[in-house]
Amino acid sequence: MTGFYRDVVGLSVLRTADTTSVLGVDDTPLLVLEGTEDTLQRHRSAAGLYHNAFRVPSRAALGDALARIRDQWQLGGASDHWVSEALYLTDPEGNGIEIYRDYPREDWPIADDGRVRISTEPLDLASIEAAATGGSQAPSGTDVGHVHLEVSSLDAFRDFYVDTLGFEVQTTVPAASFVSAGGYHHHIGANTWNHRSKPVGGRGLSWFEVVLPGTEVLNVIRERISDSQYTVTARDEGIAVTGPDEIEVRLRG
Repeated sequence: MTGFYRDVVGLSVLRTADTTSVLGVDDTPLLVLEGTEDTLQRHRSAAGLYHNAFRVPSRAALGDALARIRDQWQLGGASDHWVSEALYLTDPEGNGIEIYRDYPREDWPIADDGRVRISTEPLDLASIEAAATGGSQAPSGTDVGHVHLEVSSLDAFRDFYVDTLGFEVQTTVPAASFVSAGGYHHHIGANTWNHRSKPVGGRGLSWFEVVLPGTEVLNVIRERISDSQYTVTARDEGIAVTGPDEIEVRLRG
């Protein structure tokens, strides 16, 4: 798994221990791999990760990612979403991955109600391939642009991520919802396409982190969670809360 995320996705190995690897870009951690020999495979009915989305800063970087995938792995799909150009693949344990780059924000289509419109159209892979520069690593500016979850209930998802944490709904499509902060097209997606019905369990998603713009925002969210059905847990950096489907969300300012 470490070799895959290093060689195919292009992340740098920042540190390793007996059962963990931390990978990222420059000195910023973007992915933590935690391994145990007795972890069961994810059950087909378990909620969890649909894909983890690494956002690259340019079309050239996306072209380099496409070249690495074609040379060392297998491309699972590619889409033009009107707001971004995206490549899809799965890691050696079946976890979904998206590598994408955003179009300029001023070019995003906006609906009459002010929300960002997202679609799924064929992607011109030839033009992506032509933009490649031969880079073997994800460049500076790469981050985790969003996380897409598989959930058992979209109503419960919106109750927690919108009504409690404070994200705004940007786009809804059949059996899926996309929410964000600051007018971004989406920071968190959720779908029920595969009819997951049980909480997170086995291999796959353990937790994900939301980085907030400051401690004041963190304190507001902490108070909002405290007034809800969910329980806040203090961490060395920020807080953690277990939401619907027993998915742990960590927040820090």
